[in-house]
Amino acid sequence: MINLRHPIFALSILLLFAANAQAGQESTMNTTEQATFAGGCFWCMEPPYEKLEGVISVVSGYTGGHKLNPSYEEVSAGGTGHAEAVQITYDPARISYEKLLEIFWQNIDPTTPNRQFCDVGSQYRSAIFYHNDAQKSAAGQSVAALEQGKSLKAAIVTEIVPAGAFYPAEDYHQDYYQKNPLRYKFYRHNCGRDQRLEELWGKVK
Repeated sequence: MINLRHPIFALSILLLFAANAQAGQESTMNTTEQATFAGGCFWCMEPPYEKLEGVISVVSGYTGGHKLNPSYEEVSAGGTGHAEAVQITYDPARISYEKLLEIFWQNIDPTTPNRQFCDVGSQYRSAIFYHNDAQKSAAGQSVAALEQGKSLKAAIVTEIVPAGAFYPAEDYHQDYYQKNPLRYKFYRHNCGRDQRLEELWGKVK
């Protein structure tokens, strides 16, 4: 008969539980992926993604440039090479990268270089920063589909480039639309974002 109170047996049980717990944590970590998009003001790119089932988090930040640990003031002034962007952590079993791309296009103007709506400069360029070959392929296919659809009257200039270092923006920028709803709505309206999106896509998502 096995002595359930024997120290060696108890230790074996503890080690088994620890191994299972670690495996569970690794499994959870391995089920998530990241997507990084630049679509002008990052305040406006958070809401469309945060409401989607399967999206775990959306972080505003800076990427695509050469300056280490840039501040908002440095990026917005230009010269860092960075663009305002959002990095999305999502569960690919619940939402596809293709769906994230669809939402991306519906929330930007892909025909204007180094600009999104009222915000001008390379820091407001539109870009898809792919994290692997599958994302690169999906991004390219989505551009081809838009071009074949011929709904846009100008060429698509959105960059498709490898993802690099991503620097989260300052805390006050995160979920700005929730923290400062009146200022956010005022900015978004005055920037003409929704008006232009309706011209391009027919309705605002």
